[in-house]
Amino acid sequence: MNEILDTQLMHPRDQITMIISRIYKRGMTTTSGGNISVIDENGDIWVTPASVDKGSLRPSDIMCVKANGTVIGRHITSSEFPFHKAIYEMRPDIKAIIHAHPPALVSFSIVHEIPDTNIISQAKYICGPIGYASYELPGSNLLGKRIAAEFKKGFMAIIMENHGTVLGGSDLLDAFQRFETLEFSARTILYGKTIATPQYLTNEQIDDFEAQIPGLLPEMKSVSYPSDEREKRDSICKIVHRACDQGLMISTYGTVSIRWRDNDFLITPTNVPRWGLQIGDIVQIKGGKREPGKIPSRATWLHQEIYRRNVDVNSIILTQSPYLMAFGVTNTPLNVRTIPESWIFLQDIPSLPFGAHFMGRIDIPKLISSGTPSIIIQNDSVLITGDKLLQTFDRLEVAEFSAKSIVMAKPIGELLPISDNQVDELRKVFLKK
Repeated sequence: MNEILDTQLMHPRDQITMIISRIYKRGMTTTSGGNISVIDENGDIWVTPASVDKGSLRPSDIMCVKANGTVIGRHITSSEFPFHKAIYEMRPDIKAIIHAHPPALVSFSIVHEIPDTNIISQAKYICGPIGYASYELPGSNLLGKRIAAEFKKGFMAIIMENHGTVLGGSDLLDAFQRFETLEFSARTILYGKTIATPQYLTNEQIDDFEAQIPGLLPEMKSVSYPSDEREKRDSICKIVHRACDQGLMISTYGTVSIRWRDNDFLITPTNVPRWGLQIGDIVQIKGGKREPGKIPSRATWLHQEIYRRNVDVNSIILTQSPYLMAFGVTNTPLNVRTIPESWIFLQDIPSLPFGAHFMGRIDIPKLISSGTPSIIIQNDSVLITGDKLLQTFDRLEVAEFSAKSIVMAKPIGELLPISDNQVDELRKVFLKK
């Protein structure tokens, strides 16, 4: 059972505590900041309380404001409850709301700008157009009217002037994915601006991306799940969850696969949130056919070709991580000659133009080799290959840490890389070349 159905079956108080925990652990809200609400089929609004630690919130802490105005719970409802109520009254299609003060979005809030979601391929469609609400006193009815007026225009995400952000969704998972994607877009822009000028995708490029869905592989007539196959499913889920926990993957983007036997492999599905990925969601690809009843990642064809043409590659991760994407959105070469570990793990990382991952555009499987295990695709993703899945994930971590070090070093000076002679020494000792 995937996270979408799991969440729909959870009580609103359990949904809220699960999502606020994610937001807090990822550093997108503080102990006292932010609030979440869900309106149920009875018109009752379940909302986070005021002045209760967001880092240890329990289901029993969640407040309920009944449709008749009766308040149930052992705390005080969030001081921002008036604007939640106003949004629900204005937009019956919205069933969940997230308000928080994540630093990247607050950065845009305090300079009175809206992040351009054309910075990464999927954000425009997930976030939709972004509204802007001018400043009003927090907790006031006037603030509620101001925000509700923006939602009335059809927006699902609002930047609040000198305050933060508020997002709606058809359910809480939908709102969270929108929130996470918008915050990631903001961070990518900010980190990119540290090293160069971000380049944005045109609407035509994004439409082209959405249209380039390869034809589905035919379904197998029958499928079996031997022990070694089930073990690999578990490995994929654990790595995806770890990547989400560490900010190396977001709900709406990320593909992981493992070679199983010969050129058969297992791969993550499409349209399943990465945070809640379960072993039953993983899709088996065998003999060029897919597991019945499942839709594998749109990048399946690329993974299939990489495995077919690179016998030493046994695992692949395709993801978006904020510091690597800073290089990916500025067309800035990522020089990993920073510390010995970075070059040994990564060597040189080529950067390819957006659309290179579309079928037939650029022969990415041919570019992959022991000397080129990783590729950055501009405004889209980073592709990491390796032998064991843990090794591939380690390579992703090293790449992200290397990119982060360069971004953080930018204010104090230019990178002084390891010399060619030092690289040759590393190559002889560690790569035996």
